[in-house]
Formats: sequence, C-alpha cells, structure tokens
Amino acid sequence: MSPEQFFDLLLKELEVHTEMQPYYKFLGNQSSWHFRRNYFLQRLRYIQKYLVAGGKPDPKIWDCGCGYGTTCLYLAMNGISSHGTTLEFYYETVQKRREYWSRYGDTSLFTCSYENLFDNAPAANSYDWIIVQDTLHHLEPINDALQIFHNALRPGGRILSIEENGSNIIQRAKLYKYRGNKRIISIWDEKLQKEILIGNENIRSLAAWRQLFVANHFAIADSSVQYVRYYLPVTYRFADAEKLLQQEEEIQSTPGVRREYLFFGLNFVAEKRP
Repeated sequence: MSPEQFFDLLLKELEVHTEMQPYYKFLGNQSSWHFRRNYFLQRLRYIQKYLVAGGKPDPKIWDCGCGYGTTCLYLAMNGISSHGTTLEFYYETVQKRREYWSRYGDTSLFTCSYENLFDNAPAANSYDWIIVQDTLHHLEPINDALQIFHNALRPGGRILSIEENGSNIIQRAKLYKYRGNKRIISIWDEKLQKEILIGNENIRSLAAWRQLFVANHFAIADSSVQYVRYYLPVTYRFADAEKLLQQEEEIQSTPGVRREYLFFGLNFVAEKRP
C-alpha cells in the first residue's frame, strides 16, 4: 500500500474515530489541508524508503512513542510487523483502530503496549530498527535512552528519527516563549502511578543530535539526512502544493542557511556502532 493510498483511507477513518480529529487536523481548516497532507506524506515516504522499499525481509521493528499507532498500521498494511510502545492517554483508541484497518490488511502484525522504556527496556539484540517519531526530544535522560536503544539493537541495527529541527529560528522563538529554558520537566503518569521525567519540547539541531549519538556509539548517515517543511501554511493558499514540495526538496538538497535554519522538520537514520 502506497503512502498516498494509506492517507486516503486515513481520511475515511477520521470520520469513524472522531476523537483523532484534533490531532490529525485534515477535516478542519481547509486552508491548511494541502500543507498538512504534504507534511504527512513526506514523513510516511521516509518510512517507506527505509522500512518498506529498502528494508531487509521480515525486520524486527520497535516504534518507541508510537502515538496513535499510525506508522505501525502503515507497516502492517505493507505486510511488515512492528511493536509500538506509548505513554499517551489515547492508548485505548490505538486498540480500536484495528477493526477499521483489518479491512485492508493484517492488523495482527501490529502489537502495542503502554510502558515506559526506562522501566521495561527490551532484551539485548532484539530489534533491527527503532522508530522514534516526534519522540526523541521527549526522552530524558537522553543518554540513558540512547544506551537502551543501543543495547536493544542487533549489530548494524538502526534508529530512524523523525524530529523537529532545533535550529529553526521561528520554532526556537515560539518554544522559548512557551517554556523558556525549562527543557526537562517531571509529570505524573496516571496509568503508571508514578512521576516520569520528560523532555519539554526539548528539540535539538542536527549537530547537537550528532554529538549525542556519537557519544553513545551511533553514526548518523549523511545520506539519510532530510529537512522537510520549509514553506508556511499561508504559502499554500497561493501556490500549487506539488510544486511547493518539489521546491522544498531542491532547497534542502543544498547545505546552507535556508536548510539549517528555516526548515521545521528533520529526519535522519543512525546506525549502531560497536
């Protein structure tokens, strides 16, 4: 199943599971529809490139911070099994989604559990891939999390990260206004009945991530680095969405100020080193 086919089916699912609409805002403001669709598909195409089209047969995949389980469901629709873990309040919705998606693929390929990776670290050499989508900047202590990932991955295993770009000047200003320099906080988890440490939108630049990953025995592949979401939503009101996407891809292909400081999204793959 292609990312585009999956997206069309997701739109129909949102009419059934209305509680997901505030998160996936595709059925709301039509002025930002093309902007949101482009961004969603860019991320899913990145998953497709490494885990569907270019991945090895029957990989063991852990989606850490799987949210609503959308990425795992996409993998299941393509015959790929994965396990997701989450600490989100909408965990029960994840379970309900199976009924809808079972019409289009084998949803038993997707399993999910509510757990904290610091409490229930996977066994050594358990996975070929770990997905951290909108999750890496929440994991604290980050070095402990990366060590858990390193231990959980098989030799040559990889982390696929889909993140916000911590160098983006607009996002940095917004986050500073929102939380100042309070980048790490403690919250009460009702289901676990305990305080947990969490990154407070603690986004980082590629250089900062690279430094952390190297310190924890990973190498970020330069060829995997992708910057996404350059144009603001208002731009889509006056231009063709596909042309804007092509222009974004051309801009991000060349290192420079625009790529590092004006793109909102950052994707990369990091490989385990001995």
